[in-house]
Amino acid sequence: MPKILSVTPPASCTLCPRRCRADRAAGQVGFCGAGRTLKAARAALHFWEEPCISGTRGSGTVFFSGCTLKCCFCQNYPISAEGLGREITPEHLAEIFLDLQRQGAHNINLVTPGQWRPWIIAALDLARAGGLHLPIVCNTGGYETVESVEAWRGSIDIWLADLKYVSSSLSAELSAAPDYFAQAKPAIEAMMAQAGRPVFDGEGILQKGVILRHLALPGHIDDSFAVLDQMAAWNQADPGCFIPSVMSQYTPFYKAADHGIGRRITTYEYRRVVNRAMDLGLTDGYMQQKSSAREEYTPSFDLTGI
Repeated sequence: MPKILSVTPPASCTLCPRRCRADRAAGQVGFCGAGRTLKAARAALHFWEEPCISGTRGSGTVFFSGCTLKCCFCQNYPISAEGLGREITPEHLAEIFLDLQRQGAHNINLVTPGQWRPWIIAALDLARAGGLHLPIVCNTGGYETVESVEAWRGSIDIWLADLKYVSSSLSAELSAAPDYFAQAKPAIEAMMAQAGRPVFDGEGILQKGVILRHLALPGHIDDSFAVLDQMAAWNQADPGCFIPSVMSQYTPFYKAADHGIGRRITTYEYRRVVNRAMDLGLTDGYMQQKSSAREEYTPSFDLTGI
């Protein structure tokens, strides 16, 4: 595989909506926890995404260290908030992508990649030169800028994005991001414009498009209704422009109990959310069973495959 020049870290980082302007080139760590050297925590076939992503052979998933959100309930908190991971080069990341392809992955699934975008794009370019041909999934919490979505153009085929909140007070409390919806709404619209309508292969595996996820939270069903209203507005304006995925798998990890959500969602709460989605016509997508809220569905971040 050919070598690439080293990626120059930003000297005033604006890769995410926080625009914290950390001098990562000088070794300063940004709000997200990312510094000058690419870090990842796990690379393996993953079978717990939506069926059109995981399929029968699994999604070739790479979990990156750090996160631009600070969700108090994050199930991946060892890597998103506590910095777990191993420093790697873009060349090594390209080899990881190609190895996942050799293992039979349906796609390459980049989990929380935004803070490492220049490094990852370099690795993708290198891997494609080495024979990578799988669809590339950007698995994001939705807290992006329109500029960041545009910067991924030509590198991302599928956006697997959250729409977590509408309420600014709730997003401030739970994710330290009062501007979450103000940033996520135009960013998601840019994702849909970029990826286009969903396209599937003969096995029913998504090749391009947007899956829009919402995780229902205990005690905050009214905000879930507001999220679904926004999703329905997009769907009404352009039917089928994304695939909805309404999730019940919330489990009170990390600091959830400190913020009033130290329990799982009840069957009654989730049924109300599902009924609202159906009433709004969000039926051509995914709903979860309540049994999905199980800790064993969270991968072990033991640096597998890195």
